[in-house]
Amino acid sequence: MASVHESLYFNPMMTNGVVHANVFGIKDWVTPYKIAVLVLLNEMGRTGEGAVSLMERRRLNQLLLPLLQGPDITLSKLYKLIEESCPQLANSVQIRIKLMAEGELKDMEQFFDDLSDSFSGTEPEVHKTSVVGLFLRHMILAYSKLSFSQVFKLYTALQQYFQNGEKKTVEDADMELASREESERKMEKEELDVSIREEEVSCSGPLSQKQAEFFLSQQASLLKNDETKALTPASLQKELNNLLKFNPDFAEAHYLSYLNNLRVQDVFSSTHSLLHYFDRLILTGAESKSNGEEGYGRSLRYAALNLAALHCRFGHYQQAELALQEAIRIAQESNDHVCLQHCLSWLYVLGQKRSDSYVLLEHSVKKAVHFGLPYLASLGIQSLVQQRAFAGKTANKLMDALKDSDLLHWKHSLSELIDISIAQKTAIWRLYGRSTMALQQAQLLLSMNSLESVNAGVQQNNTESFAVALGHLAELHAEQGCFAAASEVLKHLKERFPPNSQHAQLWMLCDQKIQFDRAMNDGKYHLADSIVTGITALNSIEGVYRKAIVLQAQNQMSEAHKLLQKLLIHCQKIRNTEMVISVLLSVAELYWRSSSPTIALPVLLQALALSKEYRLQHLASETVLNLAFAQLILGIPEQALSLLHMAIEPILADGAVLDKGRAMFLVAKCQVASAASYEPLKKAAVLEAAIENLSEAKNYFAKVDCKEQIRDVVYFQARLYHTLGKTQERNRCAMLFRQLHQDLPFHGVPLINLL
Repeated sequence: MASVHESLYFNPMMTNGVVHANVFGIKDWVTPYKIAVLVLLNEMGRTGEGAVSLMERRRLNQLLLPLLQGPDITLSKLYKLIEESCPQLANSVQIRIKLMAEGELKDMEQFFDDLSDSFSGTEPEVHKTSVVGLFLRHMILAYSKLSFSQVFKLYTALQQYFQNGEKKTVEDADMELASREESERKMEKEELDVSIREEEVSCSGPLSQKQAEFFLSQQASLLKNDETKALTPASLQKELNNLLKFNPDFAEAHYLSYLNNLRVQDVFSSTHSLLHYFDRLILTGAESKSNGEEGYGRSLRYAALNLAALHCRFGHYQQAELALQEAIRIAQESNDHVCLQHCLSWLYVLGQKRSDSYVLLEHSVKKAVHFGLPYLASLGIQSLVQQRAFAGKTANKLMDALKDSDLLHWKHSLSELIDISIAQKTAIWRLYGRSTMALQQAQLLLSMNSLESVNAGVQQNNTESFAVALGHLAELHAEQGCFAAASEVLKHLKERFPPNSQHAQLWMLCDQKIQFDRAMNDGKYHLADSIVTGITALNSIEGVYRKAIVLQAQNQMSEAHKLLQKLLIHCQKIRNTEMVISVLLSVAELYWRSSSPTIALPVLLQALALSKEYRLQHLASETVLNLAFAQLILGIPEQALSLLHMAIEPILADGAVLDKGRAMFLVAKCQVASAASYEPLKKAAVLEAAIENLSEAKNYFAKVDCKEQIRDVVYFQARLYHTLGKTQERNRCAMLFRQLHQDLPFHGVPLINLL
């Protein structure tokens, strides 16, 4: 289950998606690109309503905002954007810029003089207070402040800008004439290369205040909503370094650098950027201007709090505790209850392995409600539910608690916490072995739309919650033998969360586990052993457990037993009950495979008691299967059969396909063993029923491509058909067994005894 406290980072950049850059001294100035945009605006005003269709004008209006706010782009790219919206206007703009660039300086002077006419008259073309009007007024004012030498340099830059655009247009035309099919591929590569070079050139100079704010706002929004659309970590860091080169005191750029370094798990650079952010915030007086002297202390305590969160994220718990103590001390001196509540939440995160941590959490929720902090209160409820789920509380109580938190989410439009809540429900139902309910909750989350407004083309809800839900969805499909569907889900996960993104480890672990299970089912233990390395890198406990399973399958019983015993002690120490039960089941399997079923019984009973106590239905059903098999080996098939009848319903309802097959196979074995003392007619009927159960088990095993189990089933079927005198069916099963037996390795364990 994913941690629900990942969102407790203090993010001063974002307020309703807007970056507040309080410290940026560079104002707007005129550039050749902005002159080209002014020409576009002038042409739009001169063009009559009949000349441009309604759809073209709508597309042009949608294009204007990114052109006004975004960084400078090349003339060829600008032409292309205008042509996509209105080809006729693109031609007019191109002619006007050409006449200005190839004419004289007085043409540019005259153009700026004519711009003022846009505001004149009773019905002006542009309103002074509109977005376009403000842009025009800023440009006119900036141009009027230029000296003659600066105007001459601007005109020279305009000529160079035009010449570079013309060269690019001619190159594209020549490539298109050469060969259509080849040119498409080459143009894509060329445009990609040129766009990178052009971006480097365009961003090599200082950005204006509005451009910098727009750039930071856009990238921060993309990192939150759709990381794949944001710049790559290296490219973004390069742009931020360029930005900071011209203004080292731009605090928000340091914060975005901190978020960017978190993407690649760079602890040194992220700490460096975070400290620089708060240093610049204090030095520039941005906080104290708005909050008086209190702003200085506020920056210090939130700096310590963010540093504690950062250390906690990277597993540096001792450093996190020291930083948190510092934040608490400063917050208490300032009587800042909001900061203290954040500190209290992080105190729980640091001490959640302690037995009394729930007391701290309950206190945190009460205080958050008291101070009117719904976000923190909801996070506290989510954590409390998660803790109670691991403690084995009933599902109905947990769902009631989540329902109360959902009311808070919808009341305050906390979209991110709605996603977390549904992901929690998915994980809880999966933990309790209710796969159908888990599947329903995962699909509910995927079908939801975000409450936050994002730009068109940006994927919504690219958060940890979605990565968790999609991971559960892939594993649930794989458990039911739908490997093609699971592959599609994983493919979507890889596209939505690339390997360098911060949540990529979630789908990587799911992918490795599915590959491991398929390799084990197929009897390819050498392949499964190689996959264990990848699982261990992502989750050490899971990796050690899977390594023990491979050793056990390879009949290296003593090595597997040593590994399982060490893992059992460790899991009991950290209170990982789910893994403790899984390890106990593997230890019991080692005992009965070593012909010691009596030693396995106490271990299985311990596992069953734990699964019942913590309401882990899936593990309880698996334990009952192992208990029934132990009873079968001990010669009491009737009791084993009655035990199976009690446990088979939840297995068939919510169990994995492999468990269903094992259950039906075991039922057939128990039926045959119990029919040994029956009358011939009754015995024949029981054997027929056992053959039907074996056929059903074989179908289940075929779904997950479990060849070893299919081999055992057809062997058993051949023996039963021989007993019933059905020679043709016996020969068919015997032939199938021979084919499988030649393809698969044989490890010396009696086939009839395999579960």
